Amino acid sequence: MVHGKLEVLLVCAKGLEDTDLLNNMDPYVILTCRTQEQKSSVAKGAGSEPEWNETFVFTVSGDVPELNVKIMDSDTFSADDFVGEANIPLEAVFLEGSLPPAVHRVVKEEKYCGEIKVALTFTPAEETRHHHRTEEEGYSSWN
Repeated sequence: MVHGKLEVLLVCAKGLEDTDLLNNMDPYVILTCRTQEQKSSVAKGAGSEPEWNETFVFTVSGDVPELNVKIMDSDTFSADDFVGEANIPLEAVFLEGSLPPAVHRVVKEEKYCGEIKVALTFTPAEETRHHHRTEEEGYSSWN
């Protein structure tokens, strides 16, 4: 059972399909970890090569198989456009503790449409760590 804090460093994206015809698109990202959702800032006029370098923190407990990263294009006068998404498996970060920035494929309707770079760090919840340490060191009021 996974319980702790997942830190997501949203670095950048490249090779995105530009959804704006006249201007460079203004991409932002919606990160979803089970029921928690967080939104990045809008990279104004960044087009298909946006950089964010923003960190997001999610509380994780139970079975969390993946992080969904959805790239959107912010539009002023119409609905925001869906650019593409990546589903990042989380099993490796739960085992390793941290994963350096890695490139993930962005897809839209099962077609490749760019890449997004994300780093992940997982910190197990404090009470589980203290609990194990206490048992190992043998603290007891009966000594």
